Amino acid sequence: MDIIPAGDSALIVRVREQYENAPEETLDEVLRIFQLLQRAAIPGVIELAPAYTSVAVFFDPVAVLKSGGAAHGIFDELAAKIQSAITPASGRRRRLTAKRARRLIEIPVCYDAEFGVDLDRVAEHTKLPEHEVIHLHGTGEYRVACIGFVPGFTFLAGLPKNLATPRRDVPRKEIPPGSVGIGGAQTGIYPLRSPGGWNLIGRTPLKLFDASKTPPTLLSPGDRVRFRAISRDEFESLKNDMVIPTEAEEADAKR
Repeated sequence: MDIIPAGDSALIVRVREQYENAPEETLDEVLRIFQLLQRAAIPGVIELAPAYTSVAVFFDPVAVLKSGGAAHGIFDELAAKIQSAITPASGRRRRLTAKRARRLIEIPVCYDAEFGVDLDRVAEHTKLPEHEVIHLHGTGEYRVACIGFVPGFTFLAGLPKNLATPRRDVPRKEIPPGSVGIGGAQTGIYPLRSPGGWNLIGRTPLKLFDASKTPPTLLSPGDRVRFRAISRDEFESLKNDMVIPTEAEEADAKR
């Protein structure tokens, strides 16, 4: 495990060198480190971002200085605290880092030509008929590897290898929210209107990012995802009615 600087207010905790050779194990270990750092609540750390093989730690240099003096430099001070937090000191700490319950969330997707504007491109590249592209994409099980690019954008691992398609040479300037795309060996969902270069194959009526909710993202790293093909009429009927509760809302409902 390496801890390396990333500018003057962030560092990277690199958990593994590779992801592809053991994706499930690697993501589980990344999430374990992420949870340990969350619980440690290290002074000065303002955000943590888990990804495929690492956890990014963003910090306020002034707050780090005020909290511990940083006699050997801010980076060394913070790296030492991170190392202490992630090094199991007892059986109790290992119990505290039990795997977070993995949610399985179904995402309805309309693969109509109106939304799947790049289905023909994916079909041409993969040498599969469009209906087979839709079938394969909709029958797989995926896992949220990380959230990034724009708030709530989900990078989903688990795309069938024969659906892998390179990103578009010229990205689009504007992609509608809810668009489902394929980019290389990954699939993902655009939560907000934004530029993007992935191949669009469908759209979901679900809202993946809502700043008024806690947490604001519908999906979290580690969640499992399945897609369910829906018709154009179903898309319209679900657009305003279908809401999946956040973790906080689920907890409130159980009280």
